[in-house]
Amino acid sequence: MKHSANYSTTQRTRCGQGGPARRIGRSLALVLPVVMVLSGTLAVTRVNWSGDPSDSVLTASDVSAAHQSSHNAAKAPQDVLRDQLLTELQEKDPGVALTHLQAAVNGKPSLARHCSSIARALGRAAVRAYGPSRAQSFSRPVCDTAFASGVLAARG
Repeated sequence: MKHSANYSTTQRTRCGQGGPARRIGRSLALVLPVVMVLSGTLAVTRVNWSGDPSDSVLTASDVSAAHQSSHNAAKAPQDVLRDQLLTELQEKDPGVALTHLQAAVNGKPSLARHCSSIARALGRAAVRAYGPSRAQSFSRPVCDTAFASGVLAARG
């Protein structure tokens, strides 16, 4: 009789405390919704929403490239102008870039406070592209003598 009494006590203890199956079931009840939400979110990010079949799945590099392009789009006007003029200096010559710098400052007076730093950058770039003597020959009175000081700074 002791054996059957012991068995029933063990049986009641398992059922009363829930047992391992019940604990696993409760854990799954808490974890499963989270897993389903995350997997659903990941599935939505993998859908080609653009409709263009050449577009591939969105990857982390695509996100960083989009962030980078939005960062470039948010550049300050003086930074955009400086980049354009540096490109123009390489493609044409420093004289053309300086003429366009003066025109930009005349057209948008808010750029005047950045004129000297842009002209110095052009002077340094001109020395790298043309050498110090030739770069100095392009000097103009744009933004006082900032271009010439950029040439001088790049020399020494």
